[in-house]
Amino acid sequence: MNLTTNEYNPETVSHPGVTLVEILQELDMGNKEFAIRVGKPEKTITAITKCKSSITPEMAVKFEDVLKVKANFWLKRQMAYDEYKARVNRKVEIDNAKPWATSFPYAAMASLGWVEKTRKLENKVLQLLKFFGFSNHDAWEEYYCKQALKINFRISLAYINQSYAISAWLRQGEIQANEIDACSFDPKQVRNSIGLMKDIMSSYPIDFFMQLQKICSDCGIKLVYTPCLPKAPIHGSTRWLGNNPIMQLSARYKTNDIFWFTFFHELGHILMHGKKYISIENLEYDDLDKVKEDEADQFAIEHTFSKKDEERFLKLTPITTNGIMAFAKEINTHPALIIGRMHKMKRLHYSKGRQFIETIDLDKTNENK
Repeated sequence: MNLTTNEYNPETVSHPGVTLVEILQELDMGNKEFAIRVGKPEKTITAITKCKSSITPEMAVKFEDVLKVKANFWLKRQMAYDEYKARVNRKVEIDNAKPWATSFPYAAMASLGWVEKTRKLENKVLQLLKFFGFSNHDAWEEYYCKQALKINFRISLAYINQSYAISAWLRQGEIQANEIDACSFDPKQVRNSIGLMKDIMSSYPIDFFMQLQKICSDCGIKLVYTPCLPKAPIHGSTRWLGNNPIMQLSARYKTNDIFWFTFFHELGHILMHGKKYISIENLEYDDLDKVKEDEADQFAIEHTFSKKDEERFLKLTPITTNGIMAFAKEINTHPALIIGRMHKMKRLHYSKGRQFIETIDLDKTNENK
């Protein structure tokens, strides 16, 4: 509901002190006499008549006794003036934020429904502030670049290229995660559910993401898919929102092998690295911990196509399609994970096994609705 619809906001509103001056002139009463009659210091009355001070409720009641003008009149005039001044100051804030707003990929965000479509720069500022949940653009700077609330956002984007697009992608993940009603996080249940996750990876049903979300939610993990933004080439991110971890995936390369490796990589962060570590894949940032990233990689390898399984597989010669399918079934993974590894190791020609590396398009399935 738009609460500002049909509101009348006059371009100028005078201070109630202007009216007070007019009434005092009509009564042929000076500031000093009026001050004595209402029991206030003369300097207080002078400040009001010069529009430098406000009329308080206590003053308004006293003015009513002396001037025979209802207290409500003075209070309404003061409130109207205060609102007018606040709107003038707000307009200055909005104007100052216009260069900030041009730094975001606004058109792409609007096409995804994150913000409303508009060509007016002022409206873009207002939409972006609403999207991020800030009252002004300085608050965005404090939160994402200066870590003013480090307990919630533990890394700084200050020296990262395209920090604006990246912050928008991360924020959208938080908005999506807030719509998920997840159980309390239970690391033991997560580990017990890895077999179910691998079953989905192996069988790859059409609604695999919905099934995966359900399993994660039951374990206390909020899994969301957020489409990539221009200049924000992120594979995925893991961080905590309150007492629940968020796993945010972009499916950037839209292939099943990379999707599953990224999923288990992020799952590794959740299980091994706790609340204090924020993971943003495919991004260099100050708090990036290469050791933790390597540990997450090893976790993903272990649960998709382990080194031991790789050694066993390489003993099977020649490498055939049927052999890959049979081995994938044996270790409960998808053939694409084996084929991707073989391509990377140059043990299989890039043209071989491509039929198993399937394209995923999460945009069409509306999993998060």
